Amino acid sequence: MSKSKSEQEREWTVRKQDQNPHGKVKSLKQISKDVMKTE
Repeated sequence: MSKSKSEQEREWTVRKQDQNPHGKVKSLKQISKDVMKTE
């Protein structure tokens, strides 16, 4: 793995914020679930 888990989660959070600037950002738990689904 080239990136640490926290780095990955931070990237996901930023990505979600970019998609939903006015919406609520998903919790890290949900983001982790999404990451596991796509891996």
